Amino acid sequence: MSLMFTKRLREPIIRGEITCTVRIWRKLHVKIGGRYPLGAGHVEVTRIQHIDLSDVTEDLARRSGFEHLDDLMSVAKHGPGESVYLIDFEYREA
Repeated sequence: MSLMFTKRLREPIIRGEITCTVRIWRKLHVKIGGRYPLGAGHVEVTRIQHIDLSDVTEDLARRSGFEHLDDLMSVAKHGPGESVYLIDFEYREA
């Protein structure tokens, strides 16, 4: 599996404005040091934290590139997953 981003987040990630994402998965799909293609380069995962759903706040939604928590939650949940992960990354050019 890969670390995919909604189209409107890709350019802000490439510019370094977004450096984290929240994912709700059944199991972890990325690893620290993993490189996942994006544009002409890739994002490299620098930290993974297993967090509680209650830790996902409006502030974290904004840091992740979303205007509102509801917006983030509509994108973060993938299938029947219940484990919440905060994933930090850096964009690197090819």
